[in-house]
Amino acid sequence: MKKPVVDYTKLRPSNILSPEYRHLLWLLGWVWYLAMYFLTENLIPPEKCHVVHSFMDDVIPFNEYFLIFYGSWYFLIVGTLLYFLLYDPKSLVQIQEFLILTQVIGVAVYLIWPSVQYLRPTEFPRENVFTALLGIIYGVDTPTGVCPSLHCGFAIAILSTWHKKKDANRWWKIALVPWTLLICISVCFVKQHSFVDVWTAFLMCALIEGILYREYWWEKFTGLVRKGEKTSVEGCEAAMEIDAAPVRMEGKEGTI
Repeated sequence: MKKPVVDYTKLRPSNILSPEYRHLLWLLGWVWYLAMYFLTENLIPPEKCHVVHSFMDDVIPFNEYFLIFYGSWYFLIVGTLLYFLLYDPKSLVQIQEFLILTQVIGVAVYLIWPSVQYLRPTEFPRENVFTALLGIIYGVDTPTGVCPSLHCGFAIAILSTWHKKKDANRWWKIALVPWTLLICISVCFVKQHSFVDVWTAFLMCALIEGILYREYWWEKFTGLVRKGEKTSVEGCEAAMEIDAAPVRMEGKEGTI
């Protein structure tokens, strides 16, 4: 088993702001998001929302077995954050930047343009463990605040971060592509989202890619790095290295 690169046994409230543990503060974005999630879910009534629907929603059938991919999203998020937390704090910062921007944009849209979907079946065509679980999900998750889909947005953010990680396993990167796509289409098959919510999530993530990684993609497609600038990935890594570097002052009497 790999040894964690950070010794969290020495973490104390007094040293949380130190370079070794500062990356943990990025996880506070989840506290804000969960608070806003419950706010938008419970304070905006469905009758005040815009109904989201497209012809594709009528073409895509209900299929409870896609709950497997829909539910795997939770394991993907927790597993990725835990891995980066233990073995790659730089990537943790990068993915949290992407996720927080996704959360901010998504919640802002939910507040400015509230949305709702009425695609869920009134009764399930079959009774099995998957429909039973979907019944529970339908009961706790309202059909409001759906466009864009953050279920898709978070999955795309994870895919983006892993593919920019140079030392990540090649086969893991390849496998992550169909997994992410299956997660994105699963929201339509289990009728948690409209097809509109999916493609708007892709647009949102494309915008965030442009904000965070424009220099990365410029170099990717042109092979050139603009003079005096670094890619967002390189900039993040450089900042982390500076934070971790010891402070040294050279004087006549030696190092202080």
